[in-house]
Amino acid sequence: MDDSEFPHDQSESSEATQIVDSAALKRVREQITQRSQAYLMVIAGPHSGAMLKVDRNETILGRSDKSDLTLQDVGISRSHVRVSRVGDQVFVEDLQSANGTYVNGQRLSIRHELQEGDKIAIGASTIIKFSLQDGIDEDYQLRITEAALKDALTGAFNKKYFSDNIYSEFSYAKRHSTHLCLVMFDIDHFKNTNDTFGHLAGDYILANLGRLAHGMLRAEDVFARYGGEEFAVILRGITMYQGYQLAERIRAGIARFRFEYDGQHVPVTISMGVASFPEIDVQTPDELIAAADGALYAAKRSGRNRVEMAT
Repeated sequence: MDDSEFPHDQSESSEATQIVDSAALKRVREQITQRSQAYLMVIAGPHSGAMLKVDRNETILGRSDKSDLTLQDVGISRSHVRVSRVGDQVFVEDLQSANGTYVNGQRLSIRHELQEGDKIAIGASTIIKFSLQDGIDEDYQLRITEAALKDALTGAFNKKYFSDNIYSEFSYAKRHSTHLCLVMFDIDHFKNTNDTFGHLAGDYILANLGRLAHGMLRAEDVFARYGGEEFAVILRGITMYQGYQLAERIRAGIARFRFEYDGQHVPVTISMGVASFPEIDVQTPDELIAAADGALYAAKRSGRNRVEMAT
């Protein structure tokens, strides 16, 4: 059978191969040949998705704010485990923690040299994977991690990330007798907006609202998409009144912003509820969420485009 018996895609065969820019090829080669870097990736527990490059001689993991990687999980000591570099070798050792450190299911009693894929278990649910990655691996892992933790449309964290963090933050606030403020808000009359201007306009509003709100927050604040058009912000160390002031700034900023889609002005406002522990007598994260949600609906009942504090 000769080649003439096989059909050919004429458009494909006649298409010229594009010449790739030499600088782009050089960047790819550099990433491939880049020396592997050591990483710790949290793959289970309240801080799932967190990633830390082991680029120092000593890295401390624990519950303390002074740790290089702070992990708020039940059973984790303030300074729980040390990861150290000696040349190209990476070691892990338990720092006399209350509940111990486990590598691949075995409790550590002495310093242990980590190998690719080793899993470190500390606390009630936290598992950390040790990994060696080059530049391409690193970029890919960061994209995968971001996709798992964040809402693609708004750039906010997703509900699972919010749920994990509200539990760990509430536990921290109770243990240290500090404030924890929760702000919840949603877009007024969002269904009517979708019906009037279309769902693409709704997506445009959500994306821009996420960008605007995130720009008014601290780096340490957790901004999450809680539902369709509902959002939540976890604010560590913030009182009820401070939370109210922040919420009011966000509300006013959204109301001032001119949303325009397909040449049309789309009016957008938000209603917000604020609750803060320990000013509100709540004993669980779910009760704090319910208090903030109740304040949000009080804002809606009072006319929308306003902020209400839980009582």
